Amino acid sequence: MLEVRSTALPDGGFVRTFTDITERRHAQAEVGRLASEDVLTGLPNRRLFQQELEKCAQVSCSSFGAEHQGFALLYLDLDHFKDVNDTLGHPVGDGLLQAVAQRLKQIVRNDSIAARLGGDEFAILIRSVISTDQPEAVAKRLVAALAHPYDIYGQTITIGVSIGIALSPHDATDPDLLLKAADMALYAAKAAGRSTYKFFHGSMAEQVRVRREVEIDLRQAIDKQELELHYQPLLNLATHSISGFEALMRWRHPVRGLVAPADFIPIAEDTGLIVPLGAWAIRTACLEAMNWPRTCKISVNVSSIQFKSGSLVATVRDILAETGLPAGRLELEITETTLLNDSETTFGILRELRELGVKVSLDDFGTGYSSLSYLRTIPLNGIKIDRSFVKDLGKGPGGDVIISSVIDIAKTMAMTTTAEGVETAEQLKLLTTLGCHEAQGFLISKPIPGQQVLDLINSWKMDLVLAA
Repeated sequence: MLEVRSTALPDGGFVRTFTDITERRHAQAEVGRLASEDVLTGLPNRRLFQQELEKCAQVSCSSFGAEHQGFALLYLDLDHFKDVNDTLGHPVGDGLLQAVAQRLKQIVRNDSIAARLGGDEFAILIRSVISTDQPEAVAKRLVAALAHPYDIYGQTITIGVSIGIALSPHDATDPDLLLKAADMALYAAKAAGRSTYKFFHGSMAEQVRVRREVEIDLRQAIDKQELELHYQPLLNLATHSISGFEALMRWRHPVRGLVAPADFIPIAEDTGLIVPLGAWAIRTACLEAMNWPRTCKISVNVSSIQFKSGSLVATVRDILAETGLPAGRLELEITETTLLNDSETTFGILRELRELGVKVSLDDFGTGYSSLSYLRTIPLNGIKIDRSFVKDLGKGPGGDVIISSVIDIAKTMAMTTTAEGVETAEQLKLLTTLGCHEAQGFLISKPIPGQQVLDLINSWKMDLVLAA
């Protein structure tokens, strides 16, 4: 590519120069491309997306009355992407973002725009939307497609996506307000358990405000000493004595009062706060247990997020050294969801915990009954049978057979069994007959504050429970 210039001379005539500007034009084109394209994924970047969003808003406002058409904004956030970066490194994280971008390109039609806004956030504009059916169909395809495993540099990674959907002009006509609406819907999708989508509706503003207030307060709860542990006893069915306690977290908020775990644990998991909260719970429980009889163990629930953090084993090791609690008196409870997420890494952590001498039990067993088939491969010490099976004891052969099978299988693998949600003396007697090791539930005792534990142990009488 040549640039031609003519320069007049004083005595007449002119000088014509020819300059090769190929590289300059290529550089200018590259600058223009970089200004509108995300370097890592090749998708439009936030700047270009904002421009297209403003164009769509103008068209929607001018044509909605005549054509009854608007457009949809889908706001996407990858679930727990930070864990990938933290555990596998940024090169793997970048590779995952590129793979996600490729799947987005395959799903999004030519008349729509998919962009990377930054980090693990993406957005999609769908033009000419007549009803919610169109964006909903796209959202369903996105959730399904992005959930398929990725092979990134030899690492198999499974990740979900949460999606917030806002419609123009129904939800907003101003581009910034529409983005805010989609962001609130995204927040609701995360609160609903992630790997799903939510449409914006007016009440979300208040829900998001309350949730964010709870999140802010929760970040300060440990320092302000608002958290406490209550303890529910575990009954040894052979000796009829208290064999230990499960620690259950409570939050005594200065304004909201006693906040139920269901109202703050999901927020703690979504934000990663469960890692410091979980460490606090293990440390506090171990300190409390040092005041109990040496025969009493302490069980603490551990989230899958704590497993993904990569620091769980070191945290437990440090806490045991700090508190002086023998490792054999600490039991960590995990869910089947934890086992199913990145099982190879999880099994490695379980083995390390076992090597420390810490016991590990599978909580709420039965909510994913298929796991019976591979229990033999998991380094566990015990199984806690979910209350949904216990409540059916004595009401027909079904519940009895299932629990009996679980107990028998556990015995062949030298695992203990604990029945959760025991509420009647009949259930307790049947569990004893079936050979269950431990029982837990309101029949024995509801969760109690730490200062009442020794009184319960010293005043324990099995006869009173059986007479209930």
